[in-house]
Amino acid sequence: MSHPRTHHPLVIGHRGASGYRPEHTRSAYELAFALGADAVEPDLVATRDGVLVLRHENEISGTTDVAHRTEFAGRRTTREIDGVALTGWFTEDFTWAELSTLRATERLGALRHTSASFDGRYPVIRLRDLFDIVDRAADERGRLLRLVAEFKHASYFAGIGLPLDELFAAELDAAGWGDGGERLISEAFEPTVLDELAARGVGGPKVLLVEGAGSPADLVRSGGSGAPSYDSFVTDAGLRALVGRFDGVSVGVPRLLDADGAAARGASAARGGGAPADAPLRGAALVDAAHAVGLTVFTWTLRPENKFLAARFRRGKGKSAWGDWQGAFGAVLATGVDGVFVDQPDLGVEIRAELSGG
Repeated sequence: MSHPRTHHPLVIGHRGASGYRPEHTRSAYELAFALGADAVEPDLVATRDGVLVLRHENEISGTTDVAHRTEFAGRRTTREIDGVALTGWFTEDFTWAELSTLRATERLGALRHTSASFDGRYPVIRLRDLFDIVDRAADERGRLLRLVAEFKHASYFAGIGLPLDELFAAELDAAGWGDGGERLISEAFEPTVLDELAARGVGGPKVLLVEGAGSPADLVRSGGSGAPSYDSFVTDAGLRALVGRFDGVSVGVPRLLDADGAAARGASAARGGGAPADAPLRGAALVDAAHAVGLTVFTWTLRPENKFLAARFRRGKGKSAWGDWQGAFGAVLATGVDGVFVDQPDLGVEIRAELSGG
């Protein structure tokens, strides 16, 4: 049975209003709520002294001015993070006092010149700062606003004595958020940390992030080459197996739309043509199958620039020019997803209103 299409999905400011301001800054988060976002999504990584800070990755040379700070030149190093060798500067090598002296820079500066014009203006902030931002915005707007917390490289951090679940539970308590309740959604590409959060009594929905390929890093650490793939979580059987453990899945837009921007045909729809029963689901078939067993579906990331759009939605020649974002965003929302991560939250709010007729 087809699940009714969601007419009012959550609009989640992806790292704040990251299309307009350098991501994970106070200005980006405050602007996201001002533009109508229902929630904001921080990426959480840890400092050497156990403070949770908001950065896209624990390697911070692309999102801060650390590479130009001579006092930290000696901190440049190479680490293996989830099987990938990275060279740069890592949050776990800094105390919070040191990180707080850094200034944020636009990660996509070559594409987003307006956002890059704010480089060097805003400091790095902590999770506890974001709790205050959410509380203040909710009070000002008189409505529920949510935090969608993404836990980055959790098994790596646990292995160096910085368990993100433990640190997060302590931050929740210190902020007066209790267990998080309806204000909190937790998500991760690694299922183990979501289990650990639940075991610690952290409330709110738990959502498994599903990459387009590969296997979760925590399961590779424990199971090696035999680790289940991300694809295995979005089959009919895989979705059923998540019920009672997690509350939903979050998938990249390519699992919902084909490369040409058309709605992707799911395995369920194609089985009459010989598709195997354990094939990963796509498009509306994935959303319908998840809804049928009581799971929600989020998707990432809606962006209006030509660089991120399928060819049919591109307009003009420049990669930074905005294409037919209305068509692209509308095609995603038409699959029935329950939440969308958007770099420009006002665009998500606008297309949702347009499609819902109000």
